[in-house]
Amino acid sequence: MCARLRRSRLTAIAGFVVTIAVAATLLCGQSSPAEIKQLAAARRWDEIVHRLEGLPIRSAAMDFYYGSALAHLNRLAEADRALSAGQQLAPRDPRFPVERAGIAFKQKRYPQAARLLRRALHLDPTDPYANDFLGTVYFLDGNLPAALKYWNRIGKPRINAVHEEPVPRVSPALLDRAFAFSPAATLTAPQFLATESRVGGLGIFAQHQFDLRALPGGNFDIAFRSQEKNGFGDTKVQAVVGLLSDLPFQGVTPEYDNIHRQAINFTSLFRWDAQKRRINAELSAPFEHSAKYRFEFVTDLRNENWVLRNSFTGYAPPLAGLNLRRELGGFALTSFADERLHWSAGAELSHRDYRGVAPGNLLTPTQLSSGYQLKQITQLDSTILRVPERRFTVDAGISSQVARLWSQPRLTSDKLQGSIGWHWLPQAKGDDYAMRQRLRAGKTFGQVPFDELFELGLERDNDLPMHAHIGTRDGRKGSAPLGRDYFLQTWESDKNLYSNGLIALKLGPLLDIGRITDPGTALGSHQRLFDVGLQCKVRVFSTTVALSYGRDLRTGNNAFYAEPLP
Repeated sequence: MCARLRRSRLTAIAGFVVTIAVAATLLCGQSSPAEIKQLAAARRWDEIVHRLEGLPIRSAAMDFYYGSALAHLNRLAEADRALSAGQQLAPRDPRFPVERAGIAFKQKRYPQAARLLRRALHLDPTDPYANDFLGTVYFLDGNLPAALKYWNRIGKPRINAVHEEPVPRVSPALLDRAFAFSPAATLTAPQFLATESRVGGLGIFAQHQFDLRALPGGNFDIAFRSQEKNGFGDTKVQAVVGLLSDLPFQGVTPEYDNIHRQAINFTSLFRWDAQKRRINAELSAPFEHSAKYRFEFVTDLRNENWVLRNSFTGYAPPLAGLNLRRELGGFALTSFADERLHWSAGAELSHRDYRGVAPGNLLTPTQLSSGYQLKQITQLDSTILRVPERRFTVDAGISSQVARLWSQPRLTSDKLQGSIGWHWLPQAKGDDYAMRQRLRAGKTFGQVPFDELFELGLERDNDLPMHAHIGTRDGRKGSAPLGRDYFLQTWESDKNLYSNGLIALKLGPLLDIGRITDPGTALGSHQRLFDVGLQCKVRVFSTTVALSYGRDLRTGNNAFYAEPLP
């Protein structure tokens, strides 16, 4: 009995061994991995496919050779299926996503190729072929920052020469100082970003871009293409559009750029609106002929009538009123030396007085203090996250304004503001569907005069927009919420509708959430504000005007507004 049992077990084991041997022979097609590898080295793709395509089961290595051979024979769909099967068997092998990226690249599916190559580099970050390949994909897609990120890992791209198309009128020496890179060297991502910052800081280019051009041998030329602003404008039409862009708002904006070809710029605003007269002039120039630093002188004269109300529309009786006169002069020095960090420092001397004051129950004597004020201003802005593959950036900023007002009694104050925001370009190319969001907050310490209060609303002298809260009524300021401390969230997206190089049209939704308070007074919003709406941006030459519609979700008020954008 035991002997028969023992013989039956031996027979079963022998049968199992024979079955495995037969299966192995069938699976390998009588070809070992070493033989298939030799065929691949000899580029005998047809023979590899002939030996492997009939096998019901293949190992990960065999799937790799089979898929690679199919790809070389331009049987791309079959090749991707074979490589995908092998990737499931060996998910930690970076060869599979690299080969599949090559297939996607041949099919001009660049986003999928980039995604596969990023997976491969996650598995093996030092692979020179994958880094070069991914950099090339981004280069062909027009995403130069992302291309540089991966090319720099392998010492690319090496710049042969720099071309300017067309040649700008600005001093060649000054423009050369703005370029952080040089010929006969490798262009790095930090150099490129620093150059972008410095060229933008010159303030004379309405548009600009850098294009890399591949040369035989693996080097590149770089072309700087720009639309430069000179004098009042390159044409009479451009000069008239720039001068009269503020005419519907009872103002003109004379501007003269690139004086003496040294990026010295003069901008101004003359507004004769009887309710809010203003003269503003700014002169800026490179500091010591360097594109890394820029200084600015500003003068600002205002004569404004204010009537404080709870709304810009409907029944909203006056709660307080006054006439403000303020004269201001100041200067600032701004640094563009670092690609991630910008700073600015300056000072202002101003004088203010108030006439025809009807304080009501809103304004305090301290807020209406007149006299001379000296203010120190510092600001720091930084890019804290940059993901060039996703075309996504996060930046933050903080500013402080420490001031002393010589009034009776003397007043000291500090205004702190901070912000953080992100900007995303979801398309691989261009700026269609561009999206941005920003969170801002401000707080005051000490006693600030009335004209230093924060304001949440749309008003051409205000930079804290709520698109369903207009800051003027009957031309007079004061219908938007005022206060000492605020929080503001803004979100918007832009869809490109039309562009021909001279004229561009964008449309997109927006959402604003804000609150403003003033402890100790009746000023402020008293509750959180929610505004939704649409915004249309119209650009003619280098002048952009925003036409917006906003709806206040709390009151149901609708607001239509037009304002020029910087």
